[in-house]
Amino acid sequence: MSGPAVLPDVDVETEQRTRRQPPYHVVLLNDDDHTYEYVIEMLKVLFGYPVEKGYQLAKVVDTKGRVVVCTTSLERAELKRDQIHAYGPDPRLERCKGSMTAELEPAE
Repeated sequence: MSGPAVLPDVDVETEQRTRRQPPYHVVLLNDDDHTYEYVIEMLKVLFGYPVEKGYQLAKVVDTKGRVVVCTTSLERAELKRDQIHAYGPDPRLERCKGSMTAELEPAE
């Protein structure tokens, strides 16, 4: 009987690359049916932003018509957009019928 088989020494270099998902912006769009208080509260609840940051973002969306509220992976961006859409109407305004609108865009 022969002994155990011996394999030749082979120097194999294995290259591992971590693929990162491309980032996406969650963009909050302005409308006239939500108050600053609503926007600030929503950003605090959904994103954990302090009142001051929420106010700054509310001011930008009010003056510019849109503001990036978060940059993250596509899956998380979709979740955050859906949470904005599901947040509900502003109880401070009788004319308000629903949530604010948000959209996704690739981050450059």
